[in-house]
Amino acid sequence: MTGTVTILSGPPSLGPLLALGALRSPFKRPRPGVAFPGTGDRLVLPDLRVDLARLAAYERVCGFPTGEDSLPLTYPHVLGFPLAMRIMSGRGFPLPLLGLVHTSIEITRHTTLAATGSYELTVHVERLAPHRRGTEAVVVTELRDGGTVVWESTSTYLARHRTEAAPAAREPEPDPLPVLDEWRLAADVGRRYGAASGDRNPIHLHPLTARLFGFPRAIAHGMWTVARCLAAHGTPQAVRVRAEFRTPVLLPGTVTFATDGKRFELRGPGEPGRLHVSGRADPLTR
Repeated sequence: MTGTVTILSGPPSLGPLLALGALRSPFKRPRPGVAFPGTGDRLVLPDLRVDLARLAAYERVCGFPTGEDSLPLTYPHVLGFPLAMRIMSGRGFPLPLLGLVHTSIEITRHTTLAATGSYELTVHVERLAPHRRGTEAVVVTELRDGGTVVWESTSTYLARHRTEAAPAAREPEPDPLPVLDEWRLAADVGRRYGAASGDRNPIHLHPLTARLFGFPRAIAHGMWTVARCLAAHGTPQAVRVRAEFRTPVLLPGTVTFATDGKRFELRGPGEPGRLHVSGRADPLTR
């Protein structure tokens, strides 16, 4: 383990961090080969306990069962997100927070996570990596119980900029999966998820604020789309999930949920509809 360790007395307030990151974004100029001196530095939040009221609101908006003494698979990401934003909104982080796109996440849950438990939460930027469309930041979040990692995730965030790489051939989309359900998404999904998760990015809240960033309407949070898929798909307690965010989901809107029992996807209406999210869930083997 390299880098410094900073122990936090409580979770950072997400709203001011998002505002600070937005203010600093115009002064950050991503470019090929950019480095982050804080790579490997860890933020640690010990003795973390879950706010059960916020958890219940999250479960409702994402479609998970409520009232159970276990955390939904995606909820530790919500707990770690303020720590990640503290790092990525910092002066030394070279990529602008505005325009940073969450492109993928891999989650591994090793065991059931009690909602009433006490955990240690750790977040760090593992590396910056060149990408054909810019630079990716790889962010690792870990949840420990008694010193043992019980949940971990790796997220990639892309900052687009000019590169010297030759344009890559467009990857073919996977064949559509069997459609299981159709969901009509209300205009307030982004506001409800933002209230439950604390992520009140303006692109998710209202058409007017979304238009400032080039979207015709508000878009759903990527992590909401994955959580909603996994709530419908179901997962074993010990599981590894990987999901890729392909295209935004406009609100209000209609999407189809499809699965073959292992892979899952969210598409727009039509045959085949526009692919928004694709992923798979695999049980861990001992």
